[in-house]
Amino acid sequence: MKNNAPLVNFRRLSVPLPWWLVIWVVGPYLVFKAVRALLRLVPVACRNWCSLAVTGGGLWLWYRHGLLVMVLVLLAVAGVGVLWWWRWPWPFQRLVLLPLLAWWRRLTVYRLHWREALDLCGLSERFDGTRIMPRLLAVRCTPAADELLVRMPRGQNPDLYHQASANLAHSFNARQCRVYIGHRTSPPARTGRLARLLRVVDRVRFRDRPRLVWLVFPRRDPLRSVVPSFPVPFEPDFERLPIALGEDLRVFALRLLATHVLIVGATRAGKGSVQWSLVRALAFGIRSGLVRLWGIDPKGGVELSIGRELFSRYEYTDPAPMVAMLEDLVALMRERQARMQGAVRVHTPTLAEPLYVLVVDELLALVALLQDTELRNRARSALALLLTQGAGLGFLVIGATQDPRKEVVELRDFFPARIALRVNERNHVDLILGDGARNRGALADQLSADPSMRGIGYVVLDDRPEPLRVRFSYLPDDEIREMAVEFAAPVQASPAGAPKQRDKRTYRPGRQSAGPLLPESLAGLLDGGEPA
Repeated sequence: MKNNAPLVNFRRLSVPLPWWLVIWVVGPYLVFKAVRALLRLVPVACRNWCSLAVTGGGLWLWYRHGLLVMVLVLLAVAGVGVLWWWRWPWPFQRLVLLPLLAWWRRLTVYRLHWREALDLCGLSERFDGTRIMPRLLAVRCTPAADELLVRMPRGQNPDLYHQASANLAHSFNARQCRVYIGHRTSPPARTGRLARLLRVVDRVRFRDRPRLVWLVFPRRDPLRSVVPSFPVPFEPDFERLPIALGEDLRVFALRLLATHVLIVGATRAGKGSVQWSLVRALAFGIRSGLVRLWGIDPKGGVELSIGRELFSRYEYTDPAPMVAMLEDLVALMRERQARMQGAVRVHTPTLAEPLYVLVVDELLALVALLQDTELRNRARSALALLLTQGAGLGFLVIGATQDPRKEVVELRDFFPARIALRVNERNHVDLILGDGARNRGALADQLSADPSMRGIGYVVLDDRPEPLRVRFSYLPDDEIREMAVEFAAPVQASPAGAPKQRDKRTYRPGRQSAGPLLPESLAGLLDGGEPA
């Protein structure tokens, strides 16, 4: 008879335990897991409190009063929303539409494809057998763009996101992705009884958090329309001069005090829009004498002569008077420097000590294309002194050029504010704005040459390395002429006390003059043509 019994008898060891011991050992572990899960749900609930409140309210109405009451309440809320949108569209858009759009795009665009997109873009990390992803903290929508607040994993820096910006943009169905470090907004000014408490709250809210970056995905281009001129400030704030419109549809205000400005762009890229926007923002100061505007136009006065009355001193014909103007400005700077020595360190504009602003329409003509070597060296020496010592003394330079050659690039670092309009070459972007500016999003070589898109450019400031894309306001010729008449610079008195008759001649194409500083071959080259 065959024996089918197993050779080895495997039995599970069973040790009976009392129920109180099981609860004593396993209970704390289960409680720990449950508490940790609830704590992880708290930030999710805080970020989505509006959705939870609406969903909970709708379910409560359905449970207590039925489906019909819930539908009637929803229709009433929709009617109030339509009335609000009709009467006060901007508050409704800011408080209702944009938060709803941010919630919808967070769920359907970014959260849905987050892991796949960042893994394929090379922004995820593997540590100890687990995949670590950048964490999406918040999505905020503006009328033109989506702003994502992201926390980087340990071991990453913002340069990785700058390098992956193009891949990120196309991963989320956008044309561009801009990466910004730090807060997108500044702390508000607090006044009143609770100002001290609110400042403490702002100190916590706006504290420096190096691991956070902002990813901005434009949904549309808000800068396709021409930006009209801004109203002339009654008292020019040299810390915030309104001159352009940003991609977030906020007015871009430039800090001109103790700052030199470099403007570079190809032919018909809109350099005149930048210059005249700055002049318009200073117009009341020019008329009152708080600002002394000096101008040099080496191309025969084509650009600046239309607003001749705004300039206290102006040269556009011969190179010798232009270089003499630069040296006179250096002499005035030396005199003020002697007066300020031991008294103050930073100049504050007053009627007795005005702010001098020098506008040079073509820097390259003074520092590289002058045929007289002695005059060229004198011009470069005077410009270098103004750029290195004049900012804190109230002598500012606004220089524009079309060709960022070596002679201009050598002076680039002396300009704290640099503006790149449309350029022809890819490497020109880094020559103008600094190394790595194009990788950080300054795609000036890809700007359209369409005449309707003039005045669009990228701005890099000394306190913010990320380039800002803006469009400068456009001033027609008639508006510049009216501004020149209304805000004409006052007539200055000579040292002897006799009034000096200011030359009010305006350049006309048919008027005889000593001719432009540059020969026709070089002038044609600057205008985008071929040298003769």
